[in-house]
Amino acid sequence: MADISGKIVLITAAAQGIGLASVHAFVKAGAKVIATDINAAKLKELDGTPGVTTRVLNVLSTEEVNKAVAEIGRIDILFNCAGVVQSGSIMDMPDKDLEFAFDLNVWAQIRAIKAVLPQMLERKDGCIINMATVASSVTAVPNRAAYTISKAAVVGLTKSMAADYTDKGIRVNAICPGTVESPSLHERWHATGDFEAAKKAFIARQPIGRIGQPEEVADLAVYLAGATYTTGQVQIIDGGWTA
Repeated sequence: MADISGKIVLITAAAQGIGLASVHAFVKAGAKVIATDINAAKLKELDGTPGVTTRVLNVLSTEEVNKAVAEIGRIDILFNCAGVVQSGSIMDMPDKDLEFAFDLNVWAQIRAIKAVLPQMLERKDGCIINMATVASSVTAVPNRAAYTISKAAVVGLTKSMAADYTDKGIRVNAICPGTVESPSLHERWHATGDFEAAKKAFIARQPIGRIGQPEEVADLAVYLAGATYTTGQVQIIDGGWTA
């Protein structure tokens, strides 16, 4: 695996969950991290962390994303980590849910990619990591229509980019986690009205017998950043769920 020390990494949704774990994992690997998030209060907790620069960023705004990238300058690695999970089948799904899922899960990634890609192409070197999920084109998950549809688009985005830009020095891969411990997962468990029962049900569908940890996904992101012969791949990390 290539050494990524000194590389500049831009991470979205970096204030908690997988994004936060990835900030620490990339710093440990010697990279310099630009940690961005819309949650200013949570992001502030990273202030003063060696190797980390924080920036409040709304990835739903093309103007904000373009401005941020222009001001940051060089970006070697882009980790598109921002996303949303919604419940409901296709008949339960309001149009606005699918629209928002595409805006945050897909268009936010495209915005960041279009802002960063020109400089990578100029250097003929760059790494883009997109957050997808096994609940996409990989497998079906009940009651997750908007989420699954939009994340399947992320897989398509990743493969399309690899086809277009691999020979220009750009590597693009997608991470597809299964169930991972996160604040949003806890919110969904609480929303069922029985946190412990929901937690038990989620664990029961994991062949490995537990929920994944953000740090495990973060380690995969760091690996992909340095995996110079890997591109256009859907990297599954789901505790055997889709085995």
